[in-house]
Amino acid sequence: MSMKFKRLLPIPKDIREEMPLSKEAAARKADFDAQVAAILRGEDPRLLLIIGPCSADREDSVLDYALRLAKLQERVADKLLIIPRVYTNKPRTKGTGYKGLLHNPDPEGAPDLLEGIKAIRRMHLRVVEETGMFTADEMLYPTNYQYLIDVLAYIAVGARSVENQEHRLVASGVTMPVGMKNPTGGSTDVMLNSIYAAQQPQTFIFRNWEVETTGNPLAHAVLRGYIGEDGLNYPNYHYEYLERLTAKYTEADFANPAAIIDCNHDNSGKRPLEQVRICKEVLDSMRRSDAIRKLVRGFMVESYIEDGAQPIDGGVYGKSITDPCLGWEETARLALDLAERA
Repeated sequence: MSMKFKRLLPIPKDIREEMPLSKEAAARKADFDAQVAAILRGEDPRLLLIIGPCSADREDSVLDYALRLAKLQERVADKLLIIPRVYTNKPRTKGTGYKGLLHNPDPEGAPDLLEGIKAIRRMHLRVVEETGMFTADEMLYPTNYQYLIDVLAYIAVGARSVENQEHRLVASGVTMPVGMKNPTGGSTDVMLNSIYAAQQPQTFIFRNWEVETTGNPLAHAVLRGYIGEDGLNYPNYHYEYLERLTAKYTEADFANPAAIIDCNHDNSGKRPLEQVRICKEVLDSMRRSDAIRKLVRGFMVESYIEDGAQPIDGGVYGKSITDPCLGWEETARLALDLAERA
């Protein structure tokens, strides 16, 4: 057992200076961030649609997809604000296999973290600069988000990370909303405790600094379903669950209670076509209950150019190499339908 220190990597500030966000894009970000915040606070009646591939595996197809999203955004702008998912880290249950663009800029090649850092920065930059939309990514590694801090509009903390102290503390100091997913076992209390921790001022060590945070009032819930003790998938987007969560969430001392419904993962049983039905069911619940309508502020959908998934070496352009995704035609119909029904 040993740990080999292979090479010293550039600090995030150096990478951001080497690969800068344009002044024009930086000037637009404040307005985009304000729109996202207003939706999560309930001040803007639109819904967020955080949508894109399970894993952003290659620059050409991800940019192609994002450019399609930008055109779709123009058609639904009065009802939806779209945030492209550009997820460059892939959590692995057993710790092996493809770990995302950060580790494997060539999915079939050996890990190369220096090139991976540059690859994730370049991909996010291209989406931002060429579409005008700012991006979402998962904070799988809390110290790494600073490579992307100036381009991200949304961060998710995944089901495997939400109980981790470092994730909670770092989430309390980031400048964008953080969605805290329910853990894989489904505990509402764990999720709410994570949100509470992220909303409080915190002091901790970060990248060799003693830091203090002010707390993140836009930390909120993301419901992604869970796996029961019997090993089966159990959804948590149904009316009864949302009703109970609304009561528990709003009775406690939280700023800006809000929930995003993750329509894939254990809510769909990784059956991507079910995401369409799930969105419609949640919208129906929102029409039936003012309290649920105030709590649910949007949807998270896994979508790519082609339906389904393929092996890493499958070679199909725009098809997921991790979890199966909704294809583009169904995606466009879903967004238009959401805009009509919202």
